Amino acid sequence: MTDRFTDELWQGSAGIYGAILAHPFLTGLTDGSLPQDAFVFYVVQDALYLHGYAQALAAVGSRAPDAAGVEMFSRDAADIVAVERTLHDSLLGDLGIDPASIGAAEPAPTTLAYTSYLLAAVRGGSYAEGVGAVLPCYWIYWEVGKELLQRGSPNPRYQKWIDTYGGEEFGDTVRKVLAVTDELGPGLAPAERALVHRHFRATTRYEWMFWDMGYRKETWPV
Repeated sequence: MTDRFTDELWQGSAGIYGAILAHPFLTGLTDGSLPQDAFVFYVVQDALYLHGYAQALAAVGSRAPDAAGVEMFSRDAADIVAVERTLHDSLLGDLGIDPASIGAAEPAPTTLAYTSYLLAAVRGGSYAEGVGAVLPCYWIYWEVGKELLQRGSPNPRYQKWIDTYGGEEFGDTVRKVLAVTDELGPGLAPAERALVHRHFRATTRYEWMFWDMGYRKETWPV
């Protein structure tokens, strides 16, 4: 048993994380069977997603009750976009895709839905709700990265992606956000605690949906 709020959140969504690890997008990354066009589609959509995610992090930072929280989320909003844009640019270059073409790409339905949910949660809810909403993107990518590092990939492009998210530098960033979340837990009233759980579970589901979107190269149904 543990008193950590983050453990409580994770236990409430453990089944979703198991489904993420079993998804054919991720198993295809590690055995090399993922079609390249699905990976390209995912990378482009992830670049579009990052714009909205950076806005969400900045909004969370603006609600922080102390200078440390403001600084951390604001820094992450800038750093995550810069680091991942560099990764995306190099990956797209390796794949023969012009990085400038991302600006003309249209968000897939899941990309639009996920970013819209994040922005609504962080702008319309409390600071704790915002933290709960943005946490899965940090945490799940780190956990997935560590798992995939153990598996490895015969595809050097896929391995480059895996190395970024499973590395210790990214892990240090995630640990700081987990610590902030744990500090919030004891002071939450039952109603607000339930809302944090709801947002955490919803965006954890969106993480599964995002990989599924990439695997299916999702388009609008009408």
